[in-house]
Amino acid sequence: MSTNFPEVRFTKKSRVLTPEEVAEFGRRIDALRDATRAKIGEADSKYIYGVRDFVRYTEIASRAALMFGGWIPPVWLLASFTLGISKIVENMELGHNVMHGQYDWMNDPSMNGANYDWDTVCSGEDWKHTHNFMHHTYTNVLGKDHDIGYGILRMTEEQEWKPRNLANLPSAFTLMVGFQWLLALQNMHIEDFLDGKASLKKVLSSGRSFAKKGARQFGKDYVLFPVIAGPMFLPVLAGNVTANIIRNIWTFSIIFCGHFTEDVEMFEDNLDKETKAEWYLRQLKGSSNLTGGKIFHFLSGNLSHQIEHHMFPDMPANRYQEMASEVQAICAEFGQHYNTGSFTKQMSGVVKRIAIHSLPNETVHNIRTNLNRNAEKGGLTGMVFKRLAKAAEFSPL
Repeated sequence: MSTNFPEVRFTKKSRVLTPEEVAEFGRRIDALRDATRAKIGEADSKYIYGVRDFVRYTEIASRAALMFGGWIPPVWLLASFTLGISKIVENMELGHNVMHGQYDWMNDPSMNGANYDWDTVCSGEDWKHTHNFMHHTYTNVLGKDHDIGYGILRMTEEQEWKPRNLANLPSAFTLMVGFQWLLALQNMHIEDFLDGKASLKKVLSSGRSFAKKGARQFGKDYVLFPVIAGPMFLPVLAGNVTANIIRNIWTFSIIFCGHFTEDVEMFEDNLDKETKAEWYLRQLKGSSNLTGGKIFHFLSGNLSHQIEHHMFPDMPANRYQEMASEVQAICAEFGQHYNTGSFTKQMSGVVKRIAIHSLPNETVHNIRTNLNRNAEKGGLTGMVFKRLAKAAEFSPL
């Protein structure tokens, strides 16, 4: 038996497995999947219906508070924040997971992945292509997974550096604040126009579903609800803008912490003969988790367990937490790095990655060489440069 695991492009922290160990690793993960699948039933349906009720009631309460008391600053702040939380849970724990088909087994049309339409400008049709199919099939495969930088950011040394990548950090900030809009544009591949690979007409022609869904979402949040609020037009409009920004920032943060921390690995396109066990390993090495409590996991849509989500994308996400300890134990047994950490630790790695890849590889190499050279000096100067050299370390280079 030969292993066809794609070539890893980043420094590995895991032990190299024999073909027999790879197969056994896959068998153990499959067994965990089957055992968990056998438990799914009424408790899971009650859970997702409870999530839907939470979304409905928090949206109704927050919109009512904005319409009838939005002129009172404390009421406006609380209502805007609550509406932001409602949108977060709807997008991440309800919409994202239902659209993955995690609850198709319930035979409830409102919980069917093909029917659900979430509260964001990205159309379900576009998202299920770029995310469910492209991203989950080709997770972190260079040239195949468009989620690597979303066509905007440079996230690895293998991506060609372009002058616009100097704006990696401000571009990431823009992406974070307007995440729902830029995510909706992803399927249009605007970077092809910027790079001269496609005409503007061709790029725009692929944006019909975005235009339709975007217009509807814009009309709901920024026209319909403010207009029916009458004299409360401005507080309601400002509250909706604020809630969407809260949702965008949180969603961006959770997604990037699950995909672009320092230890996340990238792969060459060599998947023709990839086995299911090797696919599991690629999902493990291309993902990262976040530690936290029940409320944190709930607000992340359980995507704080990104490793488990990548391994079991159609498994009800409320099961990920119980699966995580077993996945981690299996990884420890096989000497595989289980990438997890606090939000602060993982986000700092994301920012570091974005910053480093804003520069050409040669420039980064020269900076590190100079820092290491100066770090060899004694005294306070050497200590300062040693700390700077440590901060500039990053596994991909």
